[in-house]
Amino acid sequence: MTGQGPRGDLVPSGIVALLGTRGPTSRTDIARGLGLSPATVTQVTKDLIARGVVEELESVPSNGGRPARLLGLVSQAGVALGAKVTADHVAVVTVELDGTVRSTRSHPYDPSSSEAIPELGRILAAEVAGLDDRLLGVGVGVPGSVDSQASGIVDAPTLSWRAVPVGPVLRQAIGTPVLVDNDVNTLAAAERLYGIGRDHSSYLVVTIGRGIGCGIVVDGGIYRGANGGAGEIGHIPVWASGGGAEPPCTCGSTGCLEAYIGAEGLVRTARARCGIESLDELLRAATNGDARAQAVYAEAGELLGRALAGVIHTVDPEVVVLLGEGVDGWEFWQPGFEPSFRRSLLPARKGVPVVVEPWTEDQWARGAASLVLASPFDSTGNGGEQSRLVRARLGAS
Repeated sequence: MTGQGPRGDLVPSGIVALLGTRGPTSRTDIARGLGLSPATVTQVTKDLIARGVVEELESVPSNGGRPARLLGLVSQAGVALGAKVTADHVAVVTVELDGTVRSTRSHPYDPSSSEAIPELGRILAAEVAGLDDRLLGVGVGVPGSVDSQASGIVDAPTLSWRAVPVGPVLRQAIGTPVLVDNDVNTLAAAERLYGIGRDHSSYLVVTIGRGIGCGIVVDGGIYRGANGGAGEIGHIPVWASGGGAEPPCTCGSTGCLEAYIGAEGLVRTARARCGIESLDELLRAATNGDARAQAVYAEAGELLGRALAGVIHTVDPEVVVLLGEGVDGWEFWQPGFEPSFRRSLLPARKGVPVVVEPWTEDQWARGAASLVLASPFDSTGNGGEQSRLVRARLGAS
């Protein structure tokens, strides 16, 4: 894992977490992956072996000298619970340290109810009560701004939430560490553990679906901004050809990128041009060769490309990851996106890679669980006391 490594009390849990996410690893690779000195790794792993948390496994060939001994976890170090909150349900997953999703469930949910947050607490408390494994903590992803992962105060217009104390209420209801963040940031945390973030310290995770979101990782840590609202690229004001009034956005403004190319914006355009009433119908039409449907996607891709180029110039990431429900139709976005994106970039940035990853619905909740599992690598302190509590549980394994 590139970028800043764990320091101080993060080191033992960081090593345990690295072995959990990568599997058996040599001391040399642990030191390289966490940015630690070989002496520190040797000292800390000696203690972990004595405590029965880590064990030496088989040897592997090395470039000269003695074969390197691999280290592995003695047993499962625990699990994390992840919850993704939406406008009509809560998706919950149980995730092992290596990222394996052990179970997935969905609960009907009304976020506009006066009892919405206590009800969320009851849902998650019941899930925790049903676990047989030792729980490290609970991660919650929401479609909105969160002041910090540690406190968990949420502003989410699509849920009708304003300054809602999600973190404090859930911690009281569940009795475990709870970390809360914007849902796209949770996907960026998952990439840090299991994907692009293993090899890159600065990257963007861009989601296309109901909205357009962006998780920003700089020097190995999620950049959240002054108020937890960094990455809301769906609300960049854009202009689309064709004239007419600018479409309204869920944020209360008009002409936002999301209003044009988010799910509702795509359907609005498809309805006007093709008589199509849903995203599923739009994708079927494009797949069957309907040129008008394909043009809807291509124009959306062009707008996304121009807007994303501006973000690239601002952040200068090593790589961009595209995720979300919308990637199912990426072959139709791409003809508009690629030329627009590259054309809008400065010469020195034109080669930035864009990786489109496969999407499954449980990735949202798995991302939320990654807030917990990434706590040992929380060098920026986003998780505060909640991350420390997770590390204490992990170190007690």
